[in-house]
Amino acid sequence: MFEDAIIKNINQYIQLNDIEANYFLSLLYPKTIKRKEYLLRPNEICKYESFITKGCLRSYTIDDAGLEHIVMFAVEEWWTGDLYSFLTQTPGNFIIDALEDTELLQISKDDLEKLYECVPKFERFFRLILQNAFVAQQQRINQNLSFTAEERYLHFIKKYPQLEQRLAQKQVAAYLGITPEFLSMIRRKLARK
Repeated sequence: MFEDAIIKNINQYIQLNDIEANYFLSLLYPKTIKRKEYLLRPNEICKYESFITKGCLRSYTIDDAGLEHIVMFAVEEWWTGDLYSFLTQTPGNFIIDALEDTELLQISKDDLEKLYECVPKFERFFRLILQNAFVAQQQRINQNLSFTAEERYLHFIKKYPQLEQRLAQKQVAAYLGITPEFLSMIRRKLARK
């Protein structure tokens, strides 16, 4: 049951009693997105934070030359959305689409504010989630600035060992900031070692 997965995720950070858990679950909206469909289109306002119960999404931008730059992948038991757009309720910077058929549980900004008022410990939960996301983002920026492409790839497969099997080579390359051809060269080099 999807509700079990999200409550298990939350219980890693805060403990909920049955009344709090049921109230939280009552604020969630289930959503299904087919592969290649959008969760967030260019310049749309992000109206929900989404918890993935099944599937894989990617957040990315497209530059003026038409190249995709993948900022993150999100899989089961991860939260995703365009946080800037969600918090400011202004058009987003990112496109989010499904790489696999995906099932989500979503909470709106208004309902999240209600949740903070009625169950204040959720402020702690989302603060901890945001802190972890911020640390991960800083590490990723540092790696993009100071690691070689091979080091970035090795870090990616070490940190997300099952994810690489679920992604196309061009998606991994776009996440690493290299071409698919260069990623093939790296893989061949590593296979020879």
